Amino acid sequence: MKKVCKTCKIFVEGNECPLCKGKQFTESWKGRMYIFNPEKSQIAKRLNITAKGEYAIKVR
Repeated sequence: MKKVCKTCKIFVEGNECPLCKGKQFTESWKGRMYIFNPEKSQIAKRLNITAKGEYAIKVR
């Protein structure tokens, strides 16, 4: 199962979040979305996402 940064909600493969440099992860998440162009995406703007990538919708 993939792990997700609890702060950014981005899927992470290593031991450090590439966005916030945090080390708190969870494997308990629901739903996923992929942001291709955060500058033009209304969803990204609403969720304050500034980097493209795969994000979890809900993180516990």
